[in-house]
Formats: sequence, structure tokens, C-alpha cells
Amino acid sequence: MLIKENQSILIPVDFSKQSLVAIKQAYNLAKFTHSRIVLLHSSPESNTAHEAELEALAVSTRLESGLTVNTLSRKGDVYELTDQISEELKSSLIIIGLDTHVRFRKLAINNVSKFIKKAPCPVLTIRSIENKNGCRNIVIPLDLNPDSREKVPIAVQIADYYKANIRIVSVFDPADDRYEDELLPYLQQVKKFIKKKGVNCSNKSIASEHNAETIVEYANKNDCDLIIQMNKTDWSFGQMFKPASAEKLVDISNIPVLSINPMHREGGASFGAVGG
Repeated sequence: MLIKENQSILIPVDFSKQSLVAIKQAYNLAKFTHSRIVLLHSSPESNTAHEAELEALAVSTRLESGLTVNTLSRKGDVYELTDQISEELKSSLIIIGLDTHVRFRKLAINNVSKFIKKAPCPVLTIRSIENKNGCRNIVIPLDLNPDSREKVPIAVQIADYYKANIRIVSVFDPADDRYEDELLPYLQQVKKFIKKKGVNCSNKSIASEHNAETIVEYANKNDCDLIIQMNKTDWSFGQMFKPASAEKLVDISNIPVLSINPMHREGGASFGAVGG
């Protein structure tokens, strides 16, 4: 799975600081992939709400970025509309700012989680109000689940764009005796694959019962700018089937998180078949 070129990057806009940062975070990826930016504003009351503000934002975005910027104003729920319009536009990426005060609690967890799971393309979620122009280090959590490896090609693609490093992180249960025998050799295999693609790569194994918290802590300690996860399945042996692990990473991370839904497959796939 890769971010496709010559398509659109869809950005839902509610004029919050996070959504404005999401727009700026799209500049480089849009230039790398020769994509246009589409700013979407939704309102439960009207399909013309804040049209003037949206168009003014598009004008300033065009001037600042030099990119093609379009706007859409629709009536409805922002998450449902974003998935629907992304499908219609065949968008290659959704970038959405999540307000730092909106955590996955009560209705929020259902709406945001459902939105990410239904998205037809990768979703980059941003909670920070700080815009980072570049990307030096990318974190990819990895386990033996067949879906987990699907993030590797897109991580290599983004690392190549930014000339960034990839840091593989495996969080494993301290009581998991399968780790050394099965997971460690696999991590070395993936690391070798990434290096053959010309990307600098390291791997780190951490014993912990708290996957999401451990990954975010590692990312912050190592000056990482992006976390790439597979939705729902990115966790180690004993814990990867715990509910809401992927949602929790999106919920607590101050670092942008790129969530990718697994491909539908009838049987397993080898790393060579997926990663090339």
C-alpha cells in the first residue's frame, strides 16, 4: 500500500488550530505526490455554512503553498462525510486535526474510531498545534500479525520523500516466551528489507504491558515525527487482540499518527509478496 500520486488529499476543516496545522502538514506530501488539496467543511445545519471563511482559507493556502486547493461545503456529520467524499474523490490520504480536548470518550470514541476503520485510504490524525515542516524519524510498531507488515511499503515511501529514518518498535509482553524465537528474527528480516530500499533503519524491542503508552514514550524520547500503525492489529502476541489498542494510540499521541486499514485477503501473505 502506497500514497498514490496525482490524486487528492482531503482535509476536514473546522477552523480549529489542529485543522489549520493539518493543512500545513499536507503541503510537503501534496508536493511529493503531485496532489491537490481539498478542504472540506461540514455543518449539521447547512451546506453553505462558513463558505466565505472556507474560501478565504483556500486562497491563503494557495498563496502560501503554491498548490492546487479546492473546497467543499456539505451538510452532515464530519466523519461520515469525510469517508464518503474521500471515496468519491478517490483520495490518496485524509489528514484530520483532532482537538486536544476531544479524547476517545463516550460518543467520540465511536465516531472517530468508526471513521478511521471505514476510511477508504490512510488517515493521518494530528492533535498537536505545532506544525513540523519536515520528518526526520518515523516509528513503525511491528509484530508477527500478517497485517502488520502492510505498513512497511508506505513507511519506506514517506521516508524516501523526507530522507527520514525508520525506527521499528516491537512492544512485547514480558511473559511472552515466543518473542526471542519468532519475533526477533522477523524484525531483522524487515530491517534488512528496508535498508535494501536505501532507507536507514533501526529496531528496538521493549518489554511492556502498555503498548500504546510505550510507543508514544519511545517516539517522544527519540525525536520522532510520525507513527505509522495498522488499524486494529498492530500489537504483540498476547496483547494485539485487546480492544481499542489502535484507537488508544490515536487518542494519546501528541505525534501525528498515520492509520492504515488492512487489505482484505482470504489467506495469509508473505512479507515478500506484500513488501516486494
